[in-house]
Amino acid sequence: MADPGVTQRYAVIGGGWAGCAAAMEMARAGHAVTVYEAARTLGGRARKVDRAVGQEHTVLDNGQHILLGAYTETLRLIKLAGQDPSELILTLPLQMRYPTGSGGMDFVAPCLPAPLHLAWALLRAKGLSRADKLALMRFSTAMRWMGWQLYNDCTVSELLQRFDQTQQLNRLMWHPLCLAALNTPPERASARVFINVLRDSLGASRRRASDMLIPKADLSALFPEAAARYVEQHGGSVRLGAKVDALQALPGGRWRLDDDEAFDGVVLATPCAQAASLLQGVHDARLDAVITQMQALTPEAISTCYLQYAPDVRLDLPMHALADAPESGHWGQFVFDRGQLDSQQAGLLAVVISASGPAAEQGHGALAQAIAAQLAQVLRRPELAQPLWTQLITEKRATFACTPDLARPGNASGVPGLLLAGDYTAGDDRTLDYPATIEGAVRSGVAAAKAVRARVQAGKLAK
Repeated sequence: MADPGVTQRYAVIGGGWAGCAAAMEMARAGHAVTVYEAARTLGGRARKVDRAVGQEHTVLDNGQHILLGAYTETLRLIKLAGQDPSELILTLPLQMRYPTGSGGMDFVAPCLPAPLHLAWALLRAKGLSRADKLALMRFSTAMRWMGWQLYNDCTVSELLQRFDQTQQLNRLMWHPLCLAALNTPPERASARVFINVLRDSLGASRRRASDMLIPKADLSALFPEAAARYVEQHGGSVRLGAKVDALQALPGGRWRLDDDEAFDGVVLATPCAQAASLLQGVHDARLDAVITQMQALTPEAISTCYLQYAPDVRLDLPMHALADAPESGHWGQFVFDRGQLDSQQAGLLAVVISASGPAAEQGHGALAQAIAAQLAQVLRRPELAQPLWTQLITEKRATFACTPDLARPGNASGVPGLLLAGDYTAGDDRTLDYPATIEGAVRSGVAAAKAVRARVQAGKLAK
């Protein structure tokens, strides 16, 4: 609730999901918030994009995303911003469903209480042998016994080997889940962070936590634009096309932006590369450790290939898993039927490639052609080899490589009045760290806003 006795002016640099979350929470606390976003569109690395196709313009997302029912902070803020998730998001039970006849599996969790829904799904799963199912059961039981915590980190591949997971299970379930959640291949991905995601979804006491949520609205409309309206309704402002080039520390923990306005504090919510550049310009040795950690993070790309077909083209399901096999030119890992999410996008398919650096090197035309051929083959629909048009969107710095024991900065910068927010930040408890996901970004923004509130309250008590 707002406290009129401690109203202060705060700047949020960056209008992505972390920045919008921080701005909303600070506005809700009664502070005067100004959001600076360099682009003309809110959402950062999860936003809408306008693309010209012939003589027409179409609205796409810069990447196809899946949310989880475990994304409690994201869903809370979407509702707080006045949005109705049931209208904007398609909710599916936890599933891993490959096209029929493609050599995959068919795993769907029914509407039963947790963890019975997973046991029943495993019992009914197709495409897995008895050995595969027993291995998955052993892994799940062991994780529950361990409290879904791994104190000594290792790679996901090492973890799976330790618990004797089968080759088929690794290929059809753990490999695609790891790529989707961490955007890092299992042989390099942090097992601890992977388990954190599994704990909040597969291991949660609520069945709905494992639900898969697919946005029907574009990503900017889903939350960032609504968050901006919320901030403005609470006395704040949102400035688009407003790039911040410099930060200047003032006495008393206050800050000035570009020799312009002065604020009681700043939440720096840009991607870590831009954040490190701004922090270097402050010339404060207390920021050196944070800057070093930011610069050590290795970017990972995500590519989404949109393929437009005739409006009557429709898949059996809103989403299919695909078995990637780069050696065979099969780069796609998931395909989404956008027409089942938005009737205005009938015939539009979106294929996701996580950790897509090697795939993107193929070039737009060659990669799009390979993906169309993959769809035609695995879905057994030759017409899919000839889309009307394609659009490949690659976010080269979509996430960071989430490797074992990775040193990540926290929300505190080390300098009074300057806080960090972004999916690259870590919490106070390493066993709760999340990968670079929408939920990770939102949690970081909320944590930064809580730190602002604690600072304000501490200053109030000191008076």
